[in-house]
Amino acid sequence: MGEAEPGVSERPLPLAGYRILSAEQYGAGPYGTMFLAQLGAEVIKIEPPKGGDTARAVGPHFLRDGESLYFQTFNLNKKSLTLNLQSEEGREIFRRLAADAHAVANNLRGDLPARLGLTYDALKDVNPRLVCAHLSAYGRDNERAKWPGYDYLMQAEAGFLALTGEPDGPPVRFGLSMVDFMTGTMMAVGLLAALADAERSGLGRDIDVDLLSAAAHQMSYPGIWYMNEDDVTPRAPFGAHPTATPSQMFRTADGWMFVMAQLPKFWAILVEQIGRPELAEDARFATPAARRENRDALTQLLEAVFTEQPTAHWVDLLKGKMPVAAVNSLEQAMDNPFLEETGMIDHVDHPDRTGIKVLTSPIKVDGERLPTSAGPLLGADSDDILAELGYDADAIAALKQSGVV
Repeated sequence: MGEAEPGVSERPLPLAGYRILSAEQYGAGPYGTMFLAQLGAEVIKIEPPKGGDTARAVGPHFLRDGESLYFQTFNLNKKSLTLNLQSEEGREIFRRLAADAHAVANNLRGDLPARLGLTYDALKDVNPRLVCAHLSAYGRDNERAKWPGYDYLMQAEAGFLALTGEPDGPPVRFGLSMVDFMTGTMMAVGLLAALADAERSGLGRDIDVDLLSAAAHQMSYPGIWYMNEDDVTPRAPFGAHPTATPSQMFRTADGWMFVMAQLPKFWAILVEQIGRPELAEDARFATPAARRENRDALTQLLEAVFTEQPTAHWVDLLKGKMPVAAVNSLEQAMDNPFLEETGMIDHVDHPDRTGIKVLTSPIKVDGERLPTSAGPLLGADSDDILAELGYDADAIAALKQSGVV
């Protein structure tokens, strides 16, 4: 009788054996490559010798001088190599690394990848299979290529702020840098697609994504409605959905909750569960269009009911029967025991602090959460990586002395 097949936990991770070099900083690019690192790729951060990734200096919480807790958010499972890509010798070391890598990523300003030799055209002679993924603010091929840019600017220009907030209030940005996170994810998707093609064809290529394009793409159906029907989606009170009603926040006796009767069946369930079945027979609320037309009146009626009991009462009453959630504070959201139960909270050990709580990858492989390790100290892997390239201890010391590493 043959040996039993190994369990799923004994199988290599999907990207095991792939090496990705990333000249990355701050949020968007590191967020995307962290997915690759957690899926098993060897992701080597290329950082400036002095200071490293700017994220290392972002306060207010530090593990030690120059080592921020913020940095851990985007750099789990990675390695760090300090390398001055502004120097000729630094770029030559990078080319030697690229010869045996599968992909190169960066999230630099649009004009910098070509200048620093990070494009496919610059590297194909050492590795024709290499995939080069570029994430910039506005792209590399237009008049804004040299413009610096950040998430909040994209939220402003792409119309996000104008869609967010109460109708009579000022424009409001998202509480998180969602454009950064989505663009980093899109870069990872593009990189993986090109990597799959390179394995078939033997040829790499450039992949580009930029923050403004990603933000514009996420305007989705309001954008399509406007471009084709001149229909401008307005802000709605209490964060309401633009069409489905009631699908919005409601005040309760002790806070807020979000109720989403997206489908007619959920409307029927809602009125039955809260003890107001007569609302379903009211002509003002009999159809989805009628409920949308009379949203303000319906909001007042439902709020009068919901403010009689605390949020927990209503969530317990409706959970599993229709879409509902408490509107949690940051503390309540992170202390949610469901995150612990589902394995979304992990603990990693760092040289300066053990047991750092982190949010692990939302991706499961074979039903299991992915392994997590702390983000690296600046240059933690420089000696080993350079030794792998053939540099001895004296040569490495000389590179450090000259500021190349």
